[in-house]
Amino acid sequence: MKPSIRKTVFAGVAGLSLAGTVAGCAPSAQQPAAQETEPPAASASAAAGSSAGAAAGYKDGTYSADGNYKSPNGTETVGVQLTLAGGTVSAVEITEHPSNPNTRKFQGQFAGGIADQVVGKSLDEIKVSKVAGSSLTSGGFNQAVEAIKAQAL
Repeated sequence: MKPSIRKTVFAGVAGLSLAGTVAGCAPSAQQPAAQETEPPAASASAAAGSSAGAAAGYKDGTYSADGNYKSPNGTETVGVQLTLAGGTVSAVEITEHPSNPNTRKFQGQFAGGIADQVVGKSLDEIKVSKVAGSSLTSGGFNQAVEAIKAQAL
């Protein structure tokens, strides 16, 4: 193929992709748009009430779970123990399961900084992304928190 034909084919394919994306976002004439059956204020308060109810629905106690995450060295595991009082985290402990010195370093940093991120917060509010320079450990922590939510109901 000549270079100018390749550019034309590439531009055509890109244009079709864009057209398909735009068409997928547009409302369909065959499917009516969803109708809201209650006023927006009522919807917002119902949503707020349900999330507050979920936080209040957690039983007080201490819960533990392990979470896994991928690192450059493979799958890693971090242990999480949360103590709940009134749906709020009152204490957190991290059990490190390092498979190598690098993991030991990052899990140690994470363990040293996580309390500042979660203690005093509602269990439903907790989702961390980077703690004390450790970003990958957060994935395992968040996975463990989801397991703890299920245990605490």
